[in-house]
Amino acid sequence: MVEPFVIKAQNLSKRVSSVDRTAVRTTENNSLQILSGIDVEIKKGDSLAIVGRSGSGKTTLLGLLAGLDLPSEGAVYILDRNLSAMDEDERAELRAKHIGFIFQSFQLLPSLSALENVMLPLELRGDKQAQSEAGKFLERVGLSERLDHHPHQLSGGEQQRVAIARAFACKPSILFADEPTGNLDRETGQQIIELLFELNRTEHTTLVMVTHDDSLAKKCKHILRIDGGRQV
Repeated sequence: MVEPFVIKAQNLSKRVSSVDRTAVRTTENNSLQILSGIDVEIKKGDSLAIVGRSGSGKTTLLGLLAGLDLPSEGAVYILDRNLSAMDEDERAELRAKHIGFIFQSFQLLPSLSALENVMLPLELRGDKQAQSEAGKFLERVGLSERLDHHPHQLSGGEQQRVAIARAFACKPSILFADEPTGNLDRETGQQIIELLFELNRTEHTTLVMVTHDDSLAKKCKHILRIDGGRQV
């Protein structure tokens, strides 16, 4: 039996209005092309690193694969569902049930403590063990003594660890990470790398990450290199 693809992208392209000066190149109709003709197939439990120079379209591709944005051309399928054929509520439900995120900008709620930030997605899905699960994963990222601290009381690295604990606690089928160790010191970054791949290995979580770290990329089963909006 052939194992199905958890994520599949076909001829994926993204264009934006020419007012966006971050795009890679201008097309004939005065729009700007960020990505062109990307094909990706990822099986359950695989790990994929998306690498390339700054401005090459890596984070845009991550957003398309996660359903945070829609392509100008082509299609993205998650668990055999075409994201472009779903409305935003349906895509949000799919993300809530199956997808975890680690963002460079942390995306923590400032009014909530570290513990409450990790508990929130668990509570939203009705997990009765939300507090104990959140505490367990904060301990795993070395923040057991920071449970009651709010984001403004934490360093950038500590905030990233809260965000990572939040993603881990949801035990997602797919984990998308945008530079997950970019704001961490070497020792903490190594700890987080180990946790990422532990989740990938023990939970069979499909891991897709954007990284500038070649050593981190080489730990992944597959590497997708983007240059000028195209895969090379």
